[in-house]
Amino acid sequence: MYSKEQLEKYPFFREKLEETDLSGMLDQLTGLVSRGNILWFAQWLIDHDVPFSFAMLDLDNFKFINDTYGHYVGDQVLIHVSEDLMALLGDAGVAGRFGGDEILIVNLRDVTYDDCKKFFMRMYEGTVLRKNIQLEDCNPFITGTVGCAIYPKDAKDYNSLFEVIDKLLYRGKTKGRNCHIIYVEEKHKNIVIRQIAKHGMYTTFNALARQFEYAPGLVNKLRNVMPLLMEELQISDLYYVGKQQIMHAVRNPAMAEPVRDLERLLQSDDLYANNNLEDAEKRSPEFYGVLAKMEVETFCAVRIRWNMETDGYLIVAEARNRRIWQEAECGILFFLTKMIAASIRADGGSLE
Repeated sequence: MYSKEQLEKYPFFREKLEETDLSGMLDQLTGLVSRGNILWFAQWLIDHDVPFSFAMLDLDNFKFINDTYGHYVGDQVLIHVSEDLMALLGDAGVAGRFGGDEILIVNLRDVTYDDCKKFFMRMYEGTVLRKNIQLEDCNPFITGTVGCAIYPKDAKDYNSLFEVIDKLLYRGKTKGRNCHIIYVEEKHKNIVIRQIAKHGMYTTFNALARQFEYAPGLVNKLRNVMPLLMEELQISDLYYVGKQQIMHAVRNPAMAEPVRDLERLLQSDDLYANNNLEDAEKRSPEFYGVLAKMEVETFCAVRIRWNMETDGYLIVAEARNRRIWQEAECGILFFLTKMIAASIRADGGSLE
C-alpha cells in the first residue's frame, strides 16, 4: 500500500493530500492509487509537460484463476502483483488500479524505448510476472500483457496516449499474451483494432501454409516459416525430433542432442505443455537434461503424427523464460505438425 510519504514526493499528490485523506486516494483492495487519481495524475503530467512512460498491465487468464481457485485467491493475486510492482517501481513512478485485473503504470524515470525495455525485462524476470505466487492452498503461475507508450514522444495529449497503449495491449493479447509491446512509430502507427481482430487463426494458418509450401525439403520448409513463428509465438528458435530421436534446432544447425525418452513424456498425448520441469525430470531424464543445459524453464512439445504413426516431435523452449502456453499458440504448432506429416508422406522425406 502506498504511504503518504511516498505519494507526497509528487506535486500532484501533495496537493491532493492537502484536501483528502490517504484512504481516499487509494484502491481499497490493492493499495495502489485509485482509478480516478492515476488518470488525473497522467493528465496533470501532460498539462505540465513532464515526460513519462505510460503503460497498462493486464493479467493473463485472470478469469481462469477466479473460476478455478475462487475470488479470494484472485484478490490475493492482485494484492501480491500490486505489492511487487510498487517495489519494482520504487521512486520511479506510481501505479494505479484501472479496474479488474488492469493496472496503469506512470513511470517518470524510464522515458526512452531502451529504458522502458529494461524496466519491463526486470518485470518479466520473476520480480512481478512469470512466477508462481505462493498462497495458502495453491501457487498459481502469473503472467501479464503490457502496452506502453511515452509522452510526449509518442502522443501529445492524454486521449491519444491512452488510445495507443490500449491498442498495443490488445495487440499483445493477439500475439499470445505474456509479453510487452512498446510503441515504435514505424511498426505501430497504423494499428487499427479492426485489423488486429481480423488477424485471426485462419490468417495465421494461411500464411503459415504458404511459407511452408514455398521451400523444398522439410528442414528448409521449417526455416522458411521461422520468421512468422518468431512473430506469432514470440520465440527465438524451434526444435524438432525425428525418428532417429535426435533433437535439432531450426536456426542452429550445429545442435544435435539425443532425446530417446521423449515418448515417455507425451505417452498417448499429442501435445504436452508445462511450466514445471519436475514431471519431465522424472519421466524423461534425457530430454530434461537437454532442457536443463539450455536453461529452459518451460516448454511445449507436439507430436508429429499421421493416423497412428508418429514421425517425430516439434518443441518450443525458451531459455530463462516461463510462460503459459495459450490455446492459439498450441493450435499453430499443431497445424504445423499436420503439414509436416503430410509432407513426409507426399515427398517421402524425413526430419533427419
